Amino acid sequence: MQTEDIKKDFSLLSNSNIVYLDSAATTQKPESVVNAIKEFYEKYNANPHRGAYSLSIDATKIYEDTRKKIAKFIGARDEQTIIFSKNATESLNLIAYSYGLENLNKDDEIVLSIMEHHSNLVPWQKVSKITGAKLNYMYIDENYEIPQEEIEKKITSKTKIVSLCSISNVTGTINDIEKIIKFAHKKGAIVIIDASQSIPHYKLDVQKLDADFVVFSGHKMLAPLGIGVLYGKKEILNKMSPFIMGGDMIEYVHEQETTFAPLPNKFEAGTQNVEGVVGLGAAIDYIESIGYDTINLIEKEIVKYAIDKLSSLDFINLYVTRNRDNHSSVISFNIKGVHPHDVASILDSYNICIRSGNHCAQPLMRYLGIDSTCRVSFYIYNTKEDVDRLIDALNKAYDMFKKYIKD
Repeated sequence: MQTEDIKKDFSLLSNSNIVYLDSAATTQKPESVVNAIKEFYEKYNANPHRGAYSLSIDATKIYEDTRKKIAKFIGARDEQTIIFSKNATESLNLIAYSYGLENLNKDDEIVLSIMEHHSNLVPWQKVSKITGAKLNYMYIDENYEIPQEEIEKKITSKTKIVSLCSISNVTGTINDIEKIIKFAHKKGAIVIIDASQSIPHYKLDVQKLDADFVVFSGHKMLAPLGIGVLYGKKEILNKMSPFIMGGDMIEYVHEQETTFAPLPNKFEAGTQNVEGVVGLGAAIDYIESIGYDTINLIEKEIVKYAIDKLSSLDFINLYVTRNRDNHSSVISFNIKGVHPHDVASILDSYNICIRSGNHCAQPLMRYLGIDSTCRVSFYIYNTKEDVDRLIDALNKAYDMFKKYIKD
């Protein structure tokens, strides 16, 4: 399948002159996802699990069938281990508060990587302050990778939780999470994987991975905004307390006491984002119709082309791994001497959408000795023509600023 054919499935891209290079923030949505949401509201709109009438029963079936689809998609044995959330951020907060606060004690250790998104860092800061646990970081080397000695030094017998991203949203580094999970388990720690940046691009098999928890956001994998997933091992989830209390997550409520419903309802209080679940199911169908092998082939070609083109510009600083096999679809860079926000604004005048800023990774930026970067991130609808337009616009941006740049 050609990228040009894929782009036709995305109305926003096919009907405009926009070059969209911010898929790490959120992907565009194919027509099949938009149509699935429209069909739900036109034919099946009701509150799942609430009504004994046919429309509510139909909505419940759609909702729960999608849960089964997601379980199969990520290799989970039991659909009850799939918890719907608002996004990866909410999933990580759920784990931090429902598992972390209940299982950590003074002088226990939590290990993160310095590459973490704030959503996988700030909750652990709060948990460590409440419990007295110590927060440690695995740092990266000059190739933007976590070296083996750092893993072995930081994950010890005191470590109770290891939480890290599968792919950095800044450097594009693909972490060797299977190796880290095995090492952490030998030390007796549980492992949480933020797969938000990986699941749009690579097959996820939670059984093979053997992570204790995996989280991801739907909007980064062609689904609507506002829907996320938490997978957890059943024996761990069963022991955890609910994060949010309310309707549909209870068994019995008395004036002074309440008992909670079994999985997965225990963690899904209140009316859920059913349209988001429907859209996520349609997004999975779309990804599977293309196939991860095809996705990988398309992205490797376009990313290599982009890195080669960017590397040829002598006014660019690149922040990418030297090992191209260990690099994802994210490329961070700066025009020397020019603030990323200025670059992004100029590129926008040429209808090119890129991200600029610290990418919710301030500790990583501080560690790298920079304040912010420009970031382009590719997906299956991007073409070499998109890259050529980016390079042309960067040259024009540099021409605007070069007389003001100090050597």
